[in-house]
Amino acid sequence: MFVVFSLLSDIDVSYKTVERFYSDPEVITTLYNLHALLLKKKGVKSVDGSGDGTGYGLSIKVHYASAAQKLKDKIKTGEEQKHKKLLFIYSFALLDLKSRMYIGTGVSFKSEKEAYASAIAMAKSTGVHLSSLRLDRYFSNQSDVEKLVADFGKIDLFLIPKSNATVDGPWAWKRMLFRFISNVKLYLEDYFRRNQSESSFAEDKRRTGWKLGQKRPDRVDTANFLTTIWHNLSWLG
Repeated sequence: MFVVFSLLSDIDVSYKTVERFYSDPEVITTLYNLHALLLKKKGVKSVDGSGDGTGYGLSIKVHYASAAQKLKDKIKTGEEQKHKKLLFIYSFALLDLKSRMYIGTGVSFKSEKEAYASAIAMAKSTGVHLSSLRLDRYFSNQSDVEKLVADFGKIDLFLIPKSNATVDGPWAWKRMLFRFISNVKLYLEDYFRRNQSESSFAEDKRRTGWKLGQKRPDRVDTANFLTTIWHNLSWLG
C-alpha cells in the first residue's frame, strides 16, 4: 500500500514514518477529537452501558486466549513464574447498549482493572453520563461502586453480588442489592445485556484482527484506540 500511495502522490513514505505517528501527540489529540465528534454525531449523551475486557496479542505467534489460560494454569498449580516478555495486553471497553458505540476504552500491560480505570477516565472526559452500567463479577465490590458514584453521580448498577457481599457501602450499592433480591429474574435479564460487549469484541477482532501491531506502551494504546474508532465509524450510520 505504501508503494501505491507513493505512486499516486509522489511522496515517499516509509514504514517507520507511520510507526512514529502512533506516538505523535498531535495524532493522538486528533483521534480523541474524532472520538468525541462521533459520539456527538450519534447523539450519545446519557448511556445505559456495559463493560467488558479482552486481550490482544503483541506477537503473531501468540493468541491471547491460549496464553492467558496457560498463565492461569501455572498460577493454580503454584508453578514458579519466570520473568518473560509480555506477549499480550489487557483491553477494556465501555459500550452504549442503544447505539453500540464505545464511549471509553483503555489498555494495560498489568491488569484488566487498570485498563478499566483508563476506559472510565476516557468516558468521563467526553462528558457522556452513565445512567446505568453492567460489569462482570470482578468489579462487584463497594470500592468500585463508590468510584463510579464519584465520577458519574446517580447511577444504576447491575453486578452479580459475591458470596460475602454485605449491605455496607454507598446507596447505589444498596439499591443494586435491593433490586437483585426483589426480582432476580428481571435483574439478571438486564444484567446479561452485557453480552453485547462480548459480541462487540468478536466483531472488532473480525474487522482488525486479534493482534495489535505495536510493542511500545504508548503506541499499543494508540493502536487499541484506532480499533475503537473503526468500531464507532462502522456503527455511525
